[in-house]
Amino acid sequence: MFDSKITRRGLAVTAATGAAAIGLLGASANSADAYQGNMERTLSSLYQALGSLREATPDKGGHRVRAMNLISQAIAETQAGIEFAAERGD
Repeated sequence: MFDSKITRRGLAVTAATGAAAIGLLGASANSADAYQGNMERTLSSLYQALGSLREATPDKGGHRVRAMNLISQAIAETQAGIEFAAERGD
């Protein structure tokens, strides 16, 4: 399902994902009170982990793919937490 080769498409997707994350981080920091430094650093680490798993060899008995799915869920939850805090001004 996922190739370990770096392709132009894969590089473009990774770049787009990173750009989207940076945009989201900028949008979430509406004020100094709303800055969520720990959450934003968490997002960065999760994106790095997801990128590393994408580059790993695919044959891991399904564990690699499951880990990628779980990290994607963690990214979504972390983003939701940042957005929630930004709406409340926390």
